[in-house]
Amino acid sequence: MNATTLAAAPRMTAGRVLGAYLAEARSECLRYLRAPSFMLPMTLFSTVFYLMFGVLLNHPGSDASRYLLASYTTFGVMGPGLFGFGVSLAIERDGGLLTLKRALPMPPGAYLFGKMLMAMVAAAIVVVLLLALGLTVGGAALGPARVLAMLAVGVFGVLPFCALGMFVGTLIKGQGAPGMLQLVYLPMAFLSGLWLPVTMLPHALQTLAPVWPSYHLNQLALSAVGLRDGALVPHVLVLAGFALVFFLLAARRLRRNG
Repeated sequence: MNATTLAAAPRMTAGRVLGAYLAEARSECLRYLRAPSFMLPMTLFSTVFYLMFGVLLNHPGSDASRYLLASYTTFGVMGPGLFGFGVSLAIERDGGLLTLKRALPMPPGAYLFGKMLMAMVAAAIVVVLLLALGLTVGGAALGPARVLAMLAVGVFGVLPFCALGMFVGTLIKGQGAPGMLQLVYLPMAFLSGLWLPVTMLPHALQTLAPVWPSYHLNQLALSAVGLRDGALVPHVLVLAGFALVFFLLAARRLRRNG
């Protein structure tokens, strides 16, 4: 194939580019929704914890129940981003699937868009399950506006953890990705005040809490359930900046190392 042939090759129209993005997103979502080994831990881990600690060990309708609804929503949303993005990316890099995807006639961003949308769908499922528990057995009195706010926090709040998972997935091999991400996931949740209020942590750890994106996402979740007043824009900006920085770092590593 010479330069003349390449120059004459038709370019993808905007409709075909959009179709490629949607087809990749659909296949990625279906692939993981049909994988119980991925979906069940992602969706049930935080809901079981909320049922145990937010419902059974608390009075229904109490502030503690609503606090734990917000914090376990944050905890549950982190998982699809870190594991759904990071682990799968590391495994697919090792198995050569990412190389194959690059060789296909599809836009280079469609692969990442598909994974991002899959994580957002999984996060939405987590939020819906937790809200169903909170509004019924949890006794959380949330109006329609607060329910929609919780859904928005979950669906868009997963993106910074997609970026972090993507970055970690470019650093390590597939077999080591789950263990490495657990070392990120659980300490971050504890240090952000998801399992107990930040004010109960040692003073040194309290000052470090705003470093973690999960802390800022939890502030948005607490505001959504009516347990926090104050400006939300700083937390949104921190999460957006965190997502942008780690997406850029991960994209740079993928371009260099594959």
